[in-house]
Amino acid sequence: MKNDKATRIIEKALKQGRKTLSEYEAKQVLSAYGIPITKEVLAKDKAGLESGLKKIGFPLVMKGCSADIAHKTEKGLIHVDIRTAAEAKKAFREILAGMEGYEGGVLMQEMIKGRRELVMGLTRDPQFGPCVMFGLGGIFTEILHDVSFRRAPLEIRDTKEMMQEIKGHKILDAVRGMEAADQKLLSEMLISVGRIGLDFDNVMEIDLNPVILSGSKPVVVDALIVLK
Repeated sequence: MKNDKATRIIEKALKQGRKTLSEYEAKQVLSAYGIPITKEVLAKDKAGLESGLKKIGFPLVMKGCSADIAHKTEKGLIHVDIRTAAEAKKAFREILAGMEGYEGGVLMQEMIKGRRELVMGLTRDPQFGPCVMFGLGGIFTEILHDVSFRRAPLEIRDTKEMMQEIKGHKILDAVRGMEAADQKLLSEMLISVGRIGLDFDNVMEIDLNPVILSGSKPVVVDALIVLK
């Protein structure tokens, strides 16, 4: 059964003729399916900025957020490790200036710390339908292509196999003073990604990269959802 909140977000985007969700919208869809995301607020004005600072605290990451902007880093729309209100206000002004002509706002999110980055996603294959992907994330996604795929719907057994199939699977173990990843939660996240693809035929692609291990807990830090 489709999630009502996710349905509203996706239908709104489609009615507006959009093929992608903004990062904020994408994460709201994920959250509706129980997938852990960064604590975040979308601010569009000074009042929103002040409210966001109270809710999120420091250190903070601020990003330009619009469904029309795909490459935020290249456009200078990401400011990280913001530690004071003065830094936040400066970043807010600079991001809005860089977003001139685009509809959206500034995404204020907690800064997740962790040295291990994973990727999860979904592609819709013409023959097999929605297929879920798992692997090493961050900059290593494109360099190493260390990923595993399974056709949705997934069961716990499938997700465990996916985790063991990647060459870098030991990154999930307790290593160099870091806790072992919560593989039960990772399994639940992968199953939920597949469920979104099954529930919504118009979701063509999901890209969750990076998913950072904060201690043992995986958290989605950036997300893209592409629609048909």
